[in-house]
Amino acid sequence: MSPANTPKETLKTTLCFSIQDKVGGLENCLAALKSMSISLTRIESRPSRTKDWDYDFFVDFDAEDATQVENVVQQLRKHTKDVCVIGSENTGDSVVWFPRKLSDLDTFAEKVMEMGEELSSDHPGAHDPVYRKRRADITRVAKTYRTGQPIPAIEYTAEENETWGQVYRRLTSMYTTHACREHQYVFPLLVQNCGYSDKGIPQIDDISRFLKDCTGFTLRPVMGLLSSRDFLNAFAFRVFYSTQYIRHSSKPFYTPEPDCCHELLGHVPLFADPDFADFSQEIGLASLGASDEDIQKLATIFWFTVEFGLCRQEGEIKAYGAGLLSSFGELEYSLSDKPELRPFDPAKTAVQKYPITEFQPVYFVADSFKDAQEKVRDFAANSMNRPFSVRYNALTQTIEVLDNKEKVLRFAKSIRDDMKTLTTVLETLG
Repeated sequence: MSPANTPKETLKTTLCFSIQDKVGGLENCLAALKSMSISLTRIESRPSRTKDWDYDFFVDFDAEDATQVENVVQQLRKHTKDVCVIGSENTGDSVVWFPRKLSDLDTFAEKVMEMGEELSSDHPGAHDPVYRKRRADITRVAKTYRTGQPIPAIEYTAEENETWGQVYRRLTSMYTTHACREHQYVFPLLVQNCGYSDKGIPQIDDISRFLKDCTGFTLRPVMGLLSSRDFLNAFAFRVFYSTQYIRHSSKPFYTPEPDCCHELLGHVPLFADPDFADFSQEIGLASLGASDEDIQKLATIFWFTVEFGLCRQEGEIKAYGAGLLSSFGELEYSLSDKPELRPFDPAKTAVQKYPITEFQPVYFVADSFKDAQEKVRDFAANSMNRPFSVRYNALTQTIEVLDNKEKVLRFAKSIRDDMKTLTTVLETLG
């Protein structure tokens, strides 16, 4: 394609502004946008959470550049004082765009760094045309999936089920001695409720419904590797992106990438544990609107916890990271006397270098998932450069931005009310 025909990049931008309920209030704001040739891709409203305004409006549009975003803000301020940029991609010092409601994750559907069928030269299936076609067929399911739809079932072949069975039997034989107690507790429930066995690959729609009943987590099919930002952002909504394809049958105990063995045996069980689910979501909430530098730090924390974390339980070291629980070789190695073990400290963990093609020389040990969650929350509040905080509203499955004193105070009041309710319940129970 010649440069002349190359489409110009735009900045996906979200603005929030508030208006009073008076004649012409919204019309004046929309007229200001129209005068600047701004075409909105979405507009939504909700009752305002501040006493000086009646309604909050959120608008999405594709801006030409950061200057246009600033000009739009200035125009809107002529009609309302409360205007802020919730997010704008690639706009220098502006807050990076982030999803605010569950369906916003649909925008990530095709934003993959690598697709499932685009295999690296060292992948065992790279030169197998049948395997590559199979991967392409499966990733098309993820490409068309949208929020709220049932996840289409995959009819796995006998060869795929046999590969799963080999991995399943090898790993489950180690879980009773190497996995953390939460993983051991949940796994039989997956057998009972989701069809886990060595006979075939379970369907992620069944697993997603089970997880939702346990902790509110759900699974979503993905075409391939997402960026760290998009992947972590989904955790804020308690959503985990899961592949549905499986490694090549020629090497059942090796894969250079995540596949359904890694996702369903390593990750899934702990998303059914409330404390681990809270900890995982905490990382996701911290990632919303974070700078690229902070995203890198959070991704590193994620690597050393959710992927390769160890924990101390009853005086013993156990594995809870999915990268360990889906690799019998590294699972055994991580609990040997070979690697260096350090206490989990987000500030130090966030800057630790790590290899991706060999066993980890350093692992971080958490005292508990609840303790790890509190440490990540403190890290986000005190060490990250973000001009606001966020909270997840589980009732509406939306993100609320706490960017002024009144919103924070309202949030604090809701916490106090919850504490009063809990105190009353405890008193009733004696």
